[in-house]
Order: sequence, then C-alpha cells, then structure tokens
Amino acid sequence: MKKLLVSFVVVTALSLSTLSVHAQRWLSDKGFWVVESNVKTPRESIIYFYNNEKQLVYKEHLKGVTLSVNRRKTRKRLERVLEQSVTAWEKDHVVEEDRQWVVKGR
Repeated sequence: MKKLLVSFVVVTALSLSTLSVHAQRWLSDKGFWVVESNVKTPRESIIYFYNNEKQLVYKEHLKGVTLSVNRRKTRKRLERVLEQSVTAWEKDHVVEEDRQWVVKGR
C-alpha cells in the first residue's frame, strides 16, 4: 500500500511539472528555435535560437507579450530572427541576448 501511494505521488508530481512548462520547437534550414513558457505566467516567455550544430546563438526574454506560435506571422518573424541571429553568430561566435529582435519585428 505504501509503495502504491509513493508511486502515485511521484506520477502526479511528474505530470504537474510537465504541465507547468510548455515548449514549442521549430526547424529551419539554418537552425531551430525553442519557445519556453509557463502556464502560470503566459505573458512571459524565453526564446532560444540554435544553429544546425545545436549551439545556442541567441536568447530573448519576452515579458508582457503573449506569444502565439501557431500563427503564421509569428513563425515567420521567429524564422527571420533565427536567420539574423545565426548570421550574427557566424561573424564573431558570441551568443547575443535580449537585443529585442523578436519584439521589434526586424
């Protein structure tokens, strides 16, 4: 009985922890991006941009913005920022952070 209770608590805890963080991933020719957000704070996200070698090239924190990655316009913007960040990283191999490229829509 005690083992059953412990296993139930562990499974429940794991289920709740996977529900609290949501990650969305997108692939491109130059690399991919991952959006990390929390269900409790939907207006805050962290977007990680990686090249094809799985090296982090850019990271941006979004605050006060609800990011809808299902929208085509949003995915296109993230793809443009991915290409821009990979190009910038290839020049000097320095990971940029919070340059507001996603927010500005460059």
